[in-house]
Amino acid sequence: MQRVERRVVVTGIGLVTPLAIGTKESWQAAIAGKSGVGPITRFDAKELPSRIAGEVKNFDPAQFMDKKEARRNDLFIQFGLAATDLALKDAGLPTDKPLGERSGVIVGSGMGGLATLEETHLTAVQKGHRRVSPFFIPSIIVNLAGGQISIRYGAAGVNYAPVSACATGNHALGESMRHLQHGDVDLMISGGAEATITLLGISGFTSARALSERNDDPEKASRPFDKDRDGFVPGEGAGILILEELEHARRRGARIYCELTGYAATADAFHITQPSGSGAERAMQLCLRDAGLRPEEVQYVNAHGTSTPVGDTAEVRAIKRVFGDWAKKGLMVSSTKSMTGHLLGAAGGVEAAFSALALYHGIVPPTINVDNQDPECDVDVVPNHAREVRIKTALSNSFGFGGTNAVIAFQRFE
Repeated sequence: MQRVERRVVVTGIGLVTPLAIGTKESWQAAIAGKSGVGPITRFDAKELPSRIAGEVKNFDPAQFMDKKEARRNDLFIQFGLAATDLALKDAGLPTDKPLGERSGVIVGSGMGGLATLEETHLTAVQKGHRRVSPFFIPSIIVNLAGGQISIRYGAAGVNYAPVSACATGNHALGESMRHLQHGDVDLMISGGAEATITLLGISGFTSARALSERNDDPEKASRPFDKDRDGFVPGEGAGILILEELEHARRRGARIYCELTGYAATADAFHITQPSGSGAERAMQLCLRDAGLRPEEVQYVNAHGTSTPVGDTAEVRAIKRVFGDWAKKGLMVSSTKSMTGHLLGAAGGVEAAFSALALYHGIVPPTINVDNQDPECDVDVVPNHAREVRIKTALSNSFGFGGTNAVIAFQRFE
């Protein structure tokens, strides 16, 4: 018997970002073109060449969990739990009774509990192994963001965590879509969480010469597609979407943001950090095919757009190969990383949320800090100001270290 794929819709969004804590607040800041980047406060960064990041401000875990739970979980897990709480409430779903066997969780992270790893290593070296907490391992491993979410909300269906660097969030959403289409579950909690603004994390990216060193003007540091970009700005937070099978959402009278219609994943098979462009191109092409879309039917691409000299140019070239003349005639391509910084494993979840909100509200978020657009990035990057335009279709691109690519497609729900 041929399997009939079921339709998948977005019914809830939860955001914890450098812009704000809360979906409405993060969205309003994004369309206002505000930057969430500032000097690093998590640790003393004065000796580092890059001393800026997109930190989540004023995060109080007590608003989302008790003190004992917060103490036992790394910050990335806390961000994931908080964003899930916001997403479930946004979707009008109960948070005080089990979601059940037909609900699942796929929430990933690029690096997991890096802060806990650093702190516990120092404890073990300085004070001995007996001072290592029994909660150390559950606090650092990537799948425990989703695991803790599953436990708290009684989501007893599929539960695992993709780890694919900066493509993690999109892989989580795409695989969640597949499980829903195939009938494995009726509801998925999906996205990514990250908290790597630590001495070790920033030092590593600095050594790789990946970060912006525009320390004197942090709000201007993340500048995708601008000729004067000098590297990405690290960020932290979580982006969680509630995905449901259409009829399941309709039966409970859910508000529907948009429909998730396409997903594709590829590899560059080329280099761990330098994009070939061919993998990104194929991912977009395959995603369009999966969604049943022609290139000219897409109005908006939320670009990976990290603000690196090589990456942005490679992505624009891939977009122009996929969309042909339409890339300059009617396509908008913006990078919300210009405002949030790069949230690594959480980037896909946050940017998928912004794509869904763009469709729902009829506003395309801008790429800020475009003062001198790179002539090699010669597409409409929605420079500096949001644009009110009723779009029907959007792609969200995520490409990660190791040459891994994931693209998802959203369409306005009619």
